[in-house]
Amino acid sequence: MKPTKKPANPNFSSGPCSKRPGYDVNNLDLSSLGRSHRAVVGKSALSRACLETAEILGLPEGYLVGVVPASDTGAFEMAMWSLLGAKDVDVFSWESFGQGWVTDIIKQLKLENVNNFGADYGRLPDLSQANADHDIVFTWNGTTSGVKVPQADWIASDRTGLTICDATSAVFAMSLPWEKLDVVTYSWQKVLGGEGAHGMLILSPRAVQRLESYTPPWPMPKIFRLTKGGKLIDGIFRGETINTPSMLCVADYLDALSWIKSIGGVRASIARSEKNLSVIKQFVAHNDWINFLAEEPETLSNTSICLTLDLEADKVKQVVKLLEQEGVAYDIGAYRDAPAGLRIWGGATIESSDLETLMPWLKWAYYQVAA
Repeated sequence: MKPTKKPANPNFSSGPCSKRPGYDVNNLDLSSLGRSHRAVVGKSALSRACLETAEILGLPEGYLVGVVPASDTGAFEMAMWSLLGAKDVDVFSWESFGQGWVTDIIKQLKLENVNNFGADYGRLPDLSQANADHDIVFTWNGTTSGVKVPQADWIASDRTGLTICDATSAVFAMSLPWEKLDVVTYSWQKVLGGEGAHGMLILSPRAVQRLESYTPPWPMPKIFRLTKGGKLIDGIFRGETINTPSMLCVADYLDALSWIKSIGGVRASIARSEKNLSVIKQFVAHNDWINFLAEEPETLSNTSICLTLDLEADKVKQVVKLLEQEGVAYDIGAYRDAPAGLRIWGGATIESSDLETLMPWLKWAYYQVAA
């Protein structure tokens, strides 16, 4: 029968993602709006974004956090253009965004000594192939495949290369081994439900050493420059951004960080996301017409939860459209390059009660279309 109760919040998009529970734009601190980002008030807000991020995530001593342009894509491109070329590169990919980094490394930067380890949607490549003397490029969580890295034992503690990790849909939702990650990038609009257009760049002391000892052979666009005269432009990591940021977006990000602190910190946000996954796992276990795209349980993402249905691709689209028409789930179709299916965001800003309410609607929509 058709359910009667609907989710209080039907926004299950995987990016931009749902705002936090209780979000109210009227509660943002707007004191920096209309002011220069270089003024004390603007620089203070940007500096807080960096410092509070490091504090909440529990970053190791000496790790730096900076606000950079162009979302996670900009942050990751900045890292690759600034750091790669000094060593051979091992790049691991298993979904759309990881494949994008492969393309940039081989076709744009034109690096020659590259080992490309790939896997189809739903699988991880063999991470044990990573060479400790090479730079390693990978995503922690496949946002378009729902497949995550389960642990970091494959990363050598005594490595001489750098680990460069796109963790945009993992930060604040998964436990990351920071001591094994030299460069981490993410964007505000994922687990924190923030606004777009800004990226976060986290550097270890080893990454800083590379920046100050290696000059790439290609021209460096201004928007990617992290050094000047062979020294790190450390102002970037104190709130002095490369270009003009949106101070409204910064205020929104600070609000999200305050919410994380209020619920008990990053452990609590991880727990919320894992609880969301458990709701869907229970549903999948009791319905044989729906499955996870991820083939191995330990690789199952708790943020971008990707599902396949026992339906043809056009009928899957009908399910997505029907749920949207009923106002119970928006933007849950699989990513355009991924196999036909559903992609339901399970990050910390989603209430598990809304997912529990959504599950009967999934079943109803499936049988409506399959009949």
